[in-house]
Amino acid sequence: MLTRTLSLLMPIALAGIAPAQQQPAAGQPPSGSWVGEMFASGGVVGWVIVGVSIISLALIIECFVNIKRDKLAPPETIDELEALFEEKNFEEAAELCENDRKYLTNVVAAGLGKLGHPFETIQTAMREMEDEEAVKLFTKIGWLSLISATAPMLGLFGTVTGMFVTFGEIANAGGSVSPAQLAGGIKMALVTTIFGLTVAIPVGAFYFFLRTRVTKVIIEVNAIAEDFFERFREKEREKA
Repeated sequence: MLTRTLSLLMPIALAGIAPAQQQPAAGQPPSGSWVGEMFASGGVVGWVIVGVSIISLALIIECFVNIKRDKLAPPETIDELEALFEEKNFEEAAELCENDRKYLTNVVAAGLGKLGHPFETIQTAMREMEDEEAVKLFTKIGWLSLISATAPMLGLFGTVTGMFVTFGEIANAGGSVSPAQLAGGIKMALVTTIFGLTVAIPVGAFYFFLRTRVTKVIIEVNAIAEDFFERFREKEREKA
């Protein structure tokens, strides 16, 4: 999914920013919009941040599409499992879980694998699988947290690089330098900072939103999976 999304987004992004690569001739006013001028002034670090922004957009789209209850626990799968549990056809239920690997079916399969053992053993196996599936989801959105933290650092790196270029111009000119000679380095310093913050702020917001969604979905799917096995708890109580 991520690879397919990137393949769709990359041509669009490159088509939109390709004109920005053209630098205006010396002494000529900059052509095109101020957005294009910003991209042209960002240097290598600016383009790295642009690449990071495309990756983060792809991740956000994938998470919004795939991290929801109907994807991790499809209603039709719930109905099929419920019917098989009612019929006590646990072998076919295990086969269904094996052929349709999702959060719900993985947890149910873990419980079915311990049938015949005490209910506590079944519950422990299910909870271990729940933890494993939860880690997968949190790891997926964790990349957004990493990008949100890294983007400002890349912007700061560009800022330092731009200031280095600026002071290099001053040193080469022997201290007598015009503002126009310093403009390129200062512009790079400012543009990369803007780019870094432009990526970090929305990506950080999406991360916190998706983290809340993941927590909610985990609770809901775990409750559905555990409901299937409540009948075994009741049988164990009756025997006691």
